[in-house]
Amino acid sequence: MRVPSVSLHRTSYAHTLASTPNPIGLSYLPSHESSAWDMYLQQIDRVTPFLGDLTRWVETLRRPKRALIVDVPIHMDDGRIAHFEGFRVQHNTSRGPGKGGVRFHQDVTLPEVMALSAWMSVKNAALNLPFGGAKGGVRVDPRLLSEGELERVARRYTSEIGVIIGPNKDIPAPDVNTNDRVMAWMMDTYSVNQGTTSTGVVTGKPIALGGSLGRREATGRGVFVVTLEAAKKLGFEIANAQIAIQGFGNVGSVAAQLFAHAGAHIAAVQDHTGTVYNQSGLGVEALIAHVAVHGGVFGFKDAQCMDKDAFWDVPCDILVPAALETQITSLNAQRIQARLIVEGANGPTTPQADDILAARNILVVPDVIANAGGVTVSYFEWVQDFSSFFWNEEEINARLTHTMQAAFASVWQVAQEKQVSLRTAAFIVGCTRILQARALRGLYP
Repeated sequence: MRVPSVSLHRTSYAHTLASTPNPIGLSYLPSHESSAWDMYLQQIDRVTPFLGDLTRWVETLRRPKRALIVDVPIHMDDGRIAHFEGFRVQHNTSRGPGKGGVRFHQDVTLPEVMALSAWMSVKNAALNLPFGGAKGGVRVDPRLLSEGELERVARRYTSEIGVIIGPNKDIPAPDVNTNDRVMAWMMDTYSVNQGTTSTGVVTGKPIALGGSLGRREATGRGVFVVTLEAAKKLGFEIANAQIAIQGFGNVGSVAAQLFAHAGAHIAAVQDHTGTVYNQSGLGVEALIAHVAVHGGVFGFKDAQCMDKDAFWDVPCDILVPAALETQITSLNAQRIQARLIVEGANGPTTPQADDILAARNILVVPDVIANAGGVTVSYFEWVQDFSSFFWNEEEINARLTHTMQAAFASVWQVAQEKQVSLRTAAFIVGCTRILQARALRGLYP
């Protein structure tokens, strides 16, 4: 599907995304409800009354600084020339270079990437990292490519966006369907084009190429850390808690391991292949091994298979949506039985669902705090690459835990003072920092 010409009217974005098939097929966005970009704009509307004198700059947050659409032509193994569409969006760079992942997915669109880049701006500011927000993607189903074809897509995409990325300009990282191998190809392509090795152009690289220890597990570990903090505020222990996880990739599986190690029961897991349930707790290590062999959770022998929609009815204490955006909507928010939702994915909960969950007294730890472990350790990696001095994994995990705990504490305090949700509080913290930087820098020319 080709993306239509883009205007800055939110209805155009909403229509574009609402008409796009759901990326993982786990739930469907009601026609009256928000798409990713419109969700972000509504979140900005909700935070605006709390920005004081900075409100005069708020339009900065509603407009991406730069959006690049590129053609990605490659030679296929059968001799054909195939063309894929790629995107890189820099939402805001007032506080530092752009920072955000690159996803390879058949349903990537420009409005989706815009929303993801905007959430990165808020996330980096809320964590007080010296980055702006960026995001990228290629509309391609990597499952249909050979390894050689995948490498050619990654390298050609990198070459095409090379005009706007760089260690001090915009630093990509792994996201959906990309990993350290893809980052190695991207780093090498950029370095060859620049004529010098530039390890800091991407993060999430292999350790041998300047990657950081602990980076692969960082997002899932961050989810675990903020869940512990939120559970303390609600007055219950993680040990023996029932947890349901949507998405069992890098984020969901690592979080599941840490929860299980802390004594929690992983009651249900859902991914693109199916939903598995065991009230007594799924064997996480066995499930990870099953996924490695079969490509998904479907068919796991020590569990009951459930209909995908029944996932939202699972009795649990904690729900971790760790798949893609717009999964919790007004259609299923009323059915969720969790006391606490911790967003491992970006934008999994629509504003309409947020209101329903708040009315039901279900606490939501928003994505811009909950899944910030990855970009936090990416920051550590970036710093280590510049200094050529590397920390051990224990130091990385300790710094990550401290950073996440501090960010959660500051957002919790703002939420209590302003009597707002944790999401609005996180946006107050993040947007205030972004707009303060914008105001101090002024406009040039």
